[in-house]
Amino acid sequence: MGAARIVFRQFPKIAIVFSILICPGCYYAPYYANRAGGGGTDAAQGEQHDLPYTAHDSFLLTQDVLRSEGILFEVKPDDHLITLWKDAHVGGGVLGSLVGKHPQYRYEIEVVPLSSRSSRVVVNVRGEDIPDEDTAKYSATTRLNLFSKMDELAAQFPPSGGTPKEGGVNYALLPNEDLKGLAKRATGNEDNWRQIAQDNGLKSPTDGASLPSIWIRNTLLSESKKGSDGDN
Repeated sequence: MGAARIVFRQFPKIAIVFSILICPGCYYAPYYANRAGGGGTDAAQGEQHDLPYTAHDSFLLTQDVLRSEGILFEVKPDDHLITLWKDAHVGGGVLGSLVGKHPQYRYEIEVVPLSSRSSRVVVNVRGEDIPDEDTAKYSATTRLNLFSKMDELAAQFPPSGGTPKEGGVNYALLPNEDLKGLAKRATGNEDNWRQIAQDNGLKSPTDGASLPSIWIRNTLLSESKKGSDGDN
């Protein structure tokens, strides 16, 4: 009787294993079909970064940074690109182990124009078969420090079309300085912040904090110079 009880208790497990072996397609086919269609347990998380360059220049800058990091990617129309899938360092579960599945992630990047002199880089990290709580670990900021490296590269090699060579001057904001403070410092009139914001694709006095530099047109700077000459 003892032996019979042992066999009875083990039977459900044996039956499950036997059913998988005898009819693997019943278990694996939906999984493979889902993966083939780009499915799986899918999650995405987005980030964005504004730059004082044209969308085209920001797109080229993004590609340069990815290449420097050894990240392979495919260029898509309309300033889009998608990096190739990379294996993630998280477990794939029991079924994943049986079929050789590996959790993976990639970046989907789009550059959106904000104005003639500014643009926004939007980066979504898409994880497949990665737990939702682990998706943030693979963000472009956490994994690549992407935005900081873009700023560093742009500071060393400013894009030709995004940083004006004439017709204005680029200013770096001082610590705790907003556009009103910059307008007062550079043009002598803080009300000029509205024109400065418009020229840089910004909407509020505090929006410039995310930009490495702010462009101010010569006409505003000329007003400041005239005011100074009048005071002498």
